[in-house]
Amino acid sequence: MMNAARRLWQMIEPYHAVTYFSPEARRVYEEAGLRGFWRGYFAGRSAPLGAVGASAVTAMFFGFHPDFVGRALPSVWSMLQPASAVDARIAGADAALRTALGELVAVPELEAAGRLVRHAVSGCNSAGRPLFAANRDLSWPEEPHLALWHGATLLREHRGDGHVAALVHAGLDGAEAHVARVAETGDPVSSIRPYRGWSDEDWANAIERLRVRGWIGADARLTARGRAVRAEVEADTDRLAASPVDTLGAQDLERLLMLLRPFVSRLAEDLIPYPNPMGVPPISDS
Repeated sequence: MMNAARRLWQMIEPYHAVTYFSPEARRVYEEAGLRGFWRGYFAGRSAPLGAVGASAVTAMFFGFHPDFVGRALPSVWSMLQPASAVDARIAGADAALRTALGELVAVPELEAAGRLVRHAVSGCNSAGRPLFAANRDLSWPEEPHLALWHGATLLREHRGDGHVAALVHAGLDGAEAHVARVAETGDPVSSIRPYRGWSDEDWANAIERLRVRGWIGADARLTARGRAVRAEVEADTDRLAASPVDTLGAQDLERLLMLLRPFVSRLAEDLIPYPNPMGVPPISDS
């Protein structure tokens, strides 16, 4: 049985991720003056922090090549102020969810799910979690589908901040973290490397570093030691993401997962690819 914190992430992440995969969200960024997907991505996701620079974002987002981030930041702030980027992100999520969910955007179950997510968020501590803390300072939207989206964003950034801490504790850098995941899952390299800015040489060098440590074998798959490190990272990530699950309790967690399933199923059909750069598995695997 999948860990409870991981089951929650599996449902929450796709609802948040409409802002990355929908043409409606991209169009809103372009209309605000940000041409190209990655300007919108880095501006929208980092905007709650203010006009932050590339070095800080590289550290917090963790898995991106510094030069990849530097092509967008800090130059985007001369095109769009952070507050406007926050507004564009929520407007894009609104358009994406209305299109993808259709008639489901008005069902009462969506509001009920939003209330449970907001309760889950109330149990999260901000210490050591900069992306979660910055998003927590934003106002909750009033419309139910957007309140749920905001809550999903908070939970995924809370988990993401903890995941970065787990990776750093394990001694993995951004490129090595992706290499190790691909070596374990067998997902195609094309599902992640181009979306994080690492060159063929960067990728090969990361593989070699992990081989020297004994974490990857000659077959490019994880060794027993490598699998143990990956398992420790994922276990630490789940442990660090346990507070919203503990706040909900077992009964409310199951109710929330049940409420979320039809919405996430619709999004998975229309928008979210599997495998994906986020590493989230399909809900059928829960």
